Amino acid sequence: MPALACCGDASVEPPPGYVFAGESTLPTSEVFSSSGVPTFTNTTATFVAMPATWAPAQSAALYRVDGWGAPYFTVNSSGNISIRPHGVETLAHQEIDLLKVVKKASKPKSSGGLGLQLPLIVRFPDVLKNRLESLQSAFNFAIQSHGYEAHYQGVYPVKCNQDRYVVEDIVDFGSGFRFGLEAGSKPELLLAMSCLCKGSPEAFLVCNGFKDAEYVSLALVARKLHLNTVIVLEQEEELDIVIDISRKLGVRPVIGVRAKLRTKHSGHFGSTSGENGKFGLTTVQILRVVKKLEQFEMLNCLQLLHFHIGSQIPSTALLADGVGEAAQIYCELVRLGACVNVIDIGGGLGIDYDGSKSQDSDISVGYSLEEYASAVVQAVRLVCDRKGVKHPVLCSESGRAIVSHHSILLFEAISASSYQSPPMSFDGLQDLVERLPSDALADYHNLYAAAVRGENDTCLLYAEQLKHRCVEQFKEGSLGIEQLAAVDGLCEFVSKVIEGSDPVRTYHMNLSVFTSIPDFWGIGQLFPIIPIHRLDECPAVRGILSDLTCDSDGKIDKFIGGESSLPLHELEGNGCISGDGGSYYLGMFLGGAYEEALGGVHNLFGGPSVVRVSQCDGPHGFAVTHATPGPSCGDVLRMMQFEPHLMFETLKHRAEEFANNGDDDSSGSIALASGLARYFDNMPYLMAASSCSLTAAGGNGYYYCNDDNFVPSVDSVAVEDEQWSYCVA
Repeated sequence: MPALACCGDASVEPPPGYVFAGESTLPTSEVFSSSGVPTFTNTTATFVAMPATWAPAQSAALYRVDGWGAPYFTVNSSGNISIRPHGVETLAHQEIDLLKVVKKASKPKSSGGLGLQLPLIVRFPDVLKNRLESLQSAFNFAIQSHGYEAHYQGVYPVKCNQDRYVVEDIVDFGSGFRFGLEAGSKPELLLAMSCLCKGSPEAFLVCNGFKDAEYVSLALVARKLHLNTVIVLEQEEELDIVIDISRKLGVRPVIGVRAKLRTKHSGHFGSTSGENGKFGLTTVQILRVVKKLEQFEMLNCLQLLHFHIGSQIPSTALLADGVGEAAQIYCELVRLGACVNVIDIGGGLGIDYDGSKSQDSDISVGYSLEEYASAVVQAVRLVCDRKGVKHPVLCSESGRAIVSHHSILLFEAISASSYQSPPMSFDGLQDLVERLPSDALADYHNLYAAAVRGENDTCLLYAEQLKHRCVEQFKEGSLGIEQLAAVDGLCEFVSKVIEGSDPVRTYHMNLSVFTSIPDFWGIGQLFPIIPIHRLDECPAVRGILSDLTCDSDGKIDKFIGGESSLPLHELEGNGCISGDGGSYYLGMFLGGAYEEALGGVHNLFGGPSVVRVSQCDGPHGFAVTHATPGPSCGDVLRMMQFEPHLMFETLKHRAEEFANNGDDDSSGSIALASGLARYFDNMPYLMAASSCSLTAAGGNGYYYCNDDNFVPSVDSVAVEDEQWSYCVA
């Protein structure tokens, strides 16, 4: 029976812009020797970009940067991602090369860097400021255009990102237009109160979430501190607590009610809205609240109507429908004698994660900031004018839309699975044919015949059958591992040449998906993930991303655009961690909301290092204004109730007992103990080989590495309020 290595013509069309390198057909029967065994060499079906040159603009189109990234991210002429910190108003010299930021942060201090270990979050407060100003400008324009007779003042829901500097920046940047904060728990209320002491006195402090007596007491204390605090009733029974505590403290409360609207949108982000939503009052409950407030002569305390129809509202039509319904309730409250003067439309202002501008997707929206604001203003004005009611102040709780763009998660590839077509020698293939069981031999014969006829689909069918039969034979013990490997190699080669594509590779990332991208793991949220450099080169392979955790869910295998793999570049050398190749950096964009607050410590991988970068007029256009190393091994162990210093003492005693192997010289145990101490101070993520804490020194001991790449623990770096300032030379 003739041995077969490949089958007939591979006429499958290659992807646009690509052609096959080398042979694009499978050798036919003419390449077989008289014995039936092919005399071919190991031919691979790889792809080569056409045309030969590759421009950064092609990468921008490939990764949809101009869609999801506008107006803050672009691909520069060097093939790196650039940040446009002031949006459309950014001048050419103000753009910030993201690769330069990464190198500044990660270089050893002895080389002028900050000595931070990746993964790394880079925050751009200039982008945050631009998002706030853009939202305010959109509402100001809509108010003026539609003749609306009240103003807009938003609040930021701190649950999106409670980082101190993020919240303080928002209060600072928004103080000129009365931008406030929203809290949903007692700790969030405390931080909001503290931050708003430096904000506008007119800024709202909106108190949402479940409330007990202590929560309500704290909110009323905030009013005593002359903060513009509004207690929003999420449950009807909260009213009794508010009335009771306000009387005891002698504080007149400002009360809001959250209405359960009938309007809701489909999909994951709309599931918490509607009549069956977790929070809010029905029309029956709202009427009872009004009557009770009237009984206690507190109806004038009811000043705000709140609602929420879900995050990522996909269209302005749905938005206008919900806002119109809420405006009707507002007008009815006015008719009933309440002193409402604010409509809080909640969150829902979405962002376009994939650049598709789609109205039928959880990861996209079909409108701009200006269109969103116009829809809100027009819907409220229409209802109020029809009812003859004074236009209310407009408030929104946009969080995702404010903070998502300003933060970028950066990580590096440490290795990638490689693929080479298995070599198949004459003797090996002949031996395979001779050892095949009769049923598998029949499949092989059919595969050969289909190859001669050029029937590609039939070839794939018989190749799969051959592989399946041989696997069963191997399980029964009648086929050796060498023969099974030969069959695997043969079938993979057939599939590769006929289908005209390389297998998808796995890129191993120095990252924890569970810690840094929990929404991907938890709810399937997609974020733009792309290389931040080498974008002037054509990506030669496709890959999925695998993290460091010992969990099969620790991978990213779904990407924007409906893709199950990502175009990537070949790693230089053997990857960055081994130290014998260039680093390959990727970035996850639009992840500034929720990811840091939701991330856990699966496998005890802590959070990333963080730097704040501002645009300046220096040679490279930026300055690092604050830097914080990521949590050390000791930090994450403390979170699990371990005491690192006690753990170290235990290991130190063990080293003193066993490390010297009976020698009188104690230098080995001292060096070993010193190295162990350093492990507690390093981040849990992988480090370059040259930075390891312990290295063998001769035959019986260890020496302690004193490397500039060492990242000390957070506690040993700076006191809480200290701000480091680094300016790029």
